[in-house]
Amino acid sequence: MLRFVQSYFVKSAVEPKDYPASAYPEFAVAGRSNVGKSTLINLLTGYHQLAKTSSHPGKTRLLNFFLIRWKDDEAQKEGHLQLTDLPGYGYAEVPLAEQEKWRKMINNYFDQREMLKGIIVLVDIRLAADPKDIQLLEMLKLRGIDYCVVATKADKIPKTKLNRTLQHLAKGLGLKDKDIFPVSALKKTGLEPLYNWIGAHLI
Repeated sequence: MLRFVQSYFVKSAVEPKDYPASAYPEFAVAGRSNVGKSTLINLLTGYHQLAKTSSHPGKTRLLNFFLIRWKDDEAQKEGHLQLTDLPGYGYAEVPLAEQEKWRKMINNYFDQREMLKGIIVLVDIRLAADPKDIQLLEMLKLRGIDYCVVATKADKIPKTKLNRTLQHLAKGLGLKDKDIFPVSALKKTGLEPLYNWIGAHLI
């Protein structure tokens, strides 16, 4: 199985001219403010403070770039990938002008990153499908960008209700044949399918 063995913060940026150059496969983490993007990045990399979590949702309006060294012991392969933390969206206190800046920033990112392999879209498993999440997924479909969905805070749902909750959420998001992975940062569970998804898109 793929695993991350070293992780580094590269830089933060807003404009494409400030993006770091990269010849490595790139993945981005997207989702509403306060859904747990930074927490997931820290969980995937095993570095608790690699991505800074904010107590003010919607405040982070930068793209944060990370460089990851990975290994797959079973396949006897190793290499690097880029992981990008996209600014959160949809928080009520963020003015409309800031939301428009977010849309422009994200579209610029999608336009510029030629090595982009896929987007990891985070949703809160406790909440119904959100129109802004659906809008992002539609944007990705139109651009032909592959993606998976991670349902965070999976430990908040009883095991007996987990599958039904995921099915309901997947239907609301219109996922059809797309993957949705329940992940719990508290219990550190659900990462293996996500590592496998990333591994399958490295080529």
